[in-house]
This record gives sequence, C-alpha cells and structure tokens, in this order.
Amino acid sequence: MHFDDRLATVLRNRAGGERAARTQFRQLIDLLGERPQAGDRALKAAAYLRLIALGEMIPVKDRTKIVGESGWRFRNPELVKWFGEAHPHIAAAALHRAQLTAQEWEDIIPKLPIRTRGFLRHRRDLPPEAERVLDALGVSDRALPEPEPFDLVEEIAPADPQSAEPAETEAAPFEEPAPLNLSPLPIEPLAAPQPPTAESGNDGIRALVDRIEAFQRNRSERILDSENPRLPLGEKVDTAPAKPLDEFLFGSDSDGRIDWAEAEIAPMVMGIDLAQAADDSETATRAIRTRQPLAALAAKLRGAERIEGDWVVDAAPRFTRSEGRFYGYVGRFRRAVSGIEDRREAEADRLRQLLHELRTPVNAMQGYAEIIQQQMIGPVPHEYRAIAATIAGDAAHILAGFDELDRLARLETGALDLEPGDADFAAIARKQVAQIQPVLSPRVARFDADLGEGRAPIALSQAEAERLAWRLIATIAGTLAAGEAVSLKMQTGGDQVEFALTLPASLNAAEDVFSVETHASTGALSAGIFGAGFSLRLARAEARAAGGELARIANALVLSLPLLTGAEALPSPQGQPDSAAGR
Repeated sequence: MHFDDRLATVLRNRAGGERAARTQFRQLIDLLGERPQAGDRALKAAAYLRLIALGEMIPVKDRTKIVGESGWRFRNPELVKWFGEAHPHIAAAALHRAQLTAQEWEDIIPKLPIRTRGFLRHRRDLPPEAERVLDALGVSDRALPEPEPFDLVEEIAPADPQSAEPAETEAAPFEEPAPLNLSPLPIEPLAAPQPPTAESGNDGIRALVDRIEAFQRNRSERILDSENPRLPLGEKVDTAPAKPLDEFLFGSDSDGRIDWAEAEIAPMVMGIDLAQAADDSETATRAIRTRQPLAALAAKLRGAERIEGDWVVDAAPRFTRSEGRFYGYVGRFRRAVSGIEDRREAEADRLRQLLHELRTPVNAMQGYAEIIQQQMIGPVPHEYRAIAATIAGDAAHILAGFDELDRLARLETGALDLEPGDADFAAIARKQVAQIQPVLSPRVARFDADLGEGRAPIALSQAEAERLAWRLIATIAGTLAAGEAVSLKMQTGGDQVEFALTLPASLNAAEDVFSVETHASTGALSAGIFGAGFSLRLARAEARAAGGELARIANALVLSLPLLTGAEALPSPQGQPDSAAGR
C-alpha cells in the first residue's frame, strides 16, 4: 500500500526561526499547490493554519517574493482562493502563477474578492471561459478611460447656470479662440489653481492648463517605486550599507543574455552574458545553443560590490506553449561555497532525503502495531498485544533516532536555528542533577556538583536550554560505572558561563570523545540509539548554534555559552574569588 505522508512530515517539524519559517512556507505551498487529491481534510486544514502562523513570522514583502518565484505552478483551486484573500501584493503574485483548468476558473472567479479579480485582467493566457466570467462580473482593466469632450465642457462650465447662457459657455472655449491671450505672462510664485468662473472662457482654460501642469510636475517629482527603477537624477541616494547578497533570480533571452532580474538587483546584472560569465564558456555556449538546462554552472561576476565574486548558476530553458519556441532561460544565481562546505551540504541533503524515505515504513509499522495493541479492528490475544506494544515502542525509538540525525545534519549545515529566548541555564542544570542523583544511587555512583546559587541567563528558549543540558548530563550519567563519581562545576567569566563535566573512565580513555560508540550501562538513562559519541556531537552542534562551544579540555568536557547582557553573576567557587565577573 502506497500513501503520501509528505504533508504530515512537514507539519511535524517546528519552524524555530525566520529561516526555518521561510523553508517550511515554501514546502507547504509546494505541496498544497498540486492538484487536489483525496486525503485527510484535518491535515490540510492544519497546513493552512500553519501557513497563517508562518505568515506572521515572514514580512509581506518576503512572502510576495516567495510566492512570485518562477518555479511555482499553483494547480489547486483551494490554495489559489486562499491566496486571493491575502494581502494584495501576495494575491497578485499568486494569481500570476495560478494554472487552473477552464472549469476551475469559472468556479473560483466569483468566489474571489473584488479587488483580486482585477489582477486577472493583466493575464493574457486565461481560457475564454474565464474571460466570459470576468466580463459578466464587470471586471475590466484598471487603466483610466480616455475623457470625452463633454467631460471637459462640464468641468469648465460655470457653477451658476444663471451667470451665463449655456450656448455661450459651450462655444467660448472652441468657437472663439480669439480672446486667448498668448502674450508672455509675468513670472509669479505658483499658487493653488482657483476654480474656473463663467466671467470668461479664457479664465476657465487657464485654470485647466494650470491643473495639467501641476499634475505633470507632481508626477515628475514623485519617487518611483522598486518596479520602475531609474538612475537617481538629483535625488537623495540611500547611503546605508546594503545587505550581503547570497542569491537572486533572473531571466535571459534566447542568446543567454540577462534581460530580467529581481528589482533590487536588475540594474547591476542586466545585459550580462551567461556564456561569457561562466568559468567554462565553451560548455555554457554549447548548452545554450542546444537549449539544455544549466546545472551548477560556475560563473564569476564583476561590477557592483554586491555581485562581485564567484557564483553558481542553475537555470531551465523556457519554451512558448503554442509553438514550442525557445525564448530564454529562467533560474537562480547563488553564492559559490568552498568544496568542503559544498560536499558537506550535499551529504546532509542526501541524509535528509534518506531519512524521509525511511520514516515512511517505520510510521506504517508503528501505526499497524498500535491498531493491533489497542484492538481497534477486533479482539486480539494478550500475547499479540504485548508483541505489538513492543513493536510500537521500538518504532518510536527508531523515529527518535531519525529526528536526532536530521537535527544534527541541519545544525551542522546551518539550516536550523535554535529558538531564541531567556532561560536560566544554572537553574536548569541544578534541577536536572537533582533528578538524576536518585537514579544513580543504586549503583553507588554520584555527581559531585558545585553549581552555586546564582543565575546564568542565556539567549535560548527554556525548551532548547533544557534539551542541551539534559543531553550532556544524561550522556555522562549513562556511562558512569558502579561506584564512580564525577564532578560538575559551573562558573561565569566575563560574558559567558562555563559548565565543566569530568569525563567518566569509559569516555576518558577514548581518543576522540565525539566519535565513541559507548552506550548507557543502565536502561533508565540512555544516550540514544547511536551511543554517547553521537549525543555529544549533537550537543556540540547545538552549543555552536547558540554561539558557544563544547570542547574536551584534559579529562573534562567544558560547555561555554554566552550570557545575556545584564545577567547576574554566579557566586565564585571557593578559593577563586576573582574568577567570576557578572554583567
């Protein structure tokens, strides 16, 4: 039996930061944008609720850019309707990418908000059925209609109909041009135009001319938006430092010359020849000539400081629908990274894909085992229920290991940010050590803890800080031998807190403590299915993501984390009065 659990997999992960929120936002609209299929309605409703929550974390401008990316093809009428009720900029970008059938357009257009229907008039590829629905609803282009001559006559006409005859009023501006005074006028400060009067047709035309000149002057002085870039001619230029540019989208003509790019990048890259910019120009020229995709093409850009340097180009050819004629490329420029970082990112991506494939059968086994154990399809003997419960527990254990592997891969490649907050690491460590001491007592093992009574606030959420502390303390406690004791010390120095744990004998003998395969000696405390070395490596990745470090110093592991500004200092250990400094 085959089933698609991609949506459930995405919803299972929590977006801890803005970068993770953008990634999950893309994943959800990619999955929801496919053709509507049978599935769990509650799961789809949860996906839309997650999109709303992610929208509060991502600015409107960034969401508009994400929805407007060239790779999307929204084929789900439900998602198109949901986007149509969003911010106008987002709705315009989504409707530009929507690809629905004629029947779907007929059904969805009347359900769209009135302001959203107008965006469809800018598309020239809608089916005739959709055009007829728009015409029936009275949706037209937003361009202003050309004024009729009678409109001008009414605007110049006198406010009081008794002050002049109607025939004379209509004839004055057109049939009697002689009264127009074309002599040079004295230069005077510009004043607000006065409403025309009926005393003279000349005054009415002069007022109309003033209004036209004022409109043109205001139009020429306004600041153009990002969709109409031009050179700054006498205007104030923003001298604030630009943000570093990691990637940008582009489009090219049939010769491989860039003719479109994101608004803020367009002036810097317009006209660049992809073949000449590529490191291997012959390969790029051959690919463009044969209309082949450009995959991981190394290129070097010169010019503005923001685009200077090495890049990697990924682009796909574009063809017209009617004739199949090639008319250019559309793709993305991304900053080139070192070979080691590139290989590490590729390996992490392959690992995440493998874990996604492995989760599917494990989830299925866990679901079937729970059905049998809970007797949801009928009575089951107790022996089989016990076996099913064991299988469900093992599946949960395996899924927990998959989550740890995925977390480590994302942390080491910078794809995951820890949730920020304000947690007291000292209080967390004291609480967890007190919880573990009774578990170690039957083996006559113990922690000699010297954690003080002060606070150590760090920039992590309570959950993230508890997870990091427990991973360290439980891993060390699980490798303690009978009768063994290790010391724990915590102190602050400058602007950071240091948490030192003496290594047990089983870990102290290892050459690399982050790669040992030592497992817990008791079932009550577990370092995970991959052993103590993996758990410590994951703790080190979490510490680095929080701006700190976990390192082995002699026979101890030392965790260093930055303190929040204004944190209270911990009491100095006895005999070292000057070792702690609070801020």
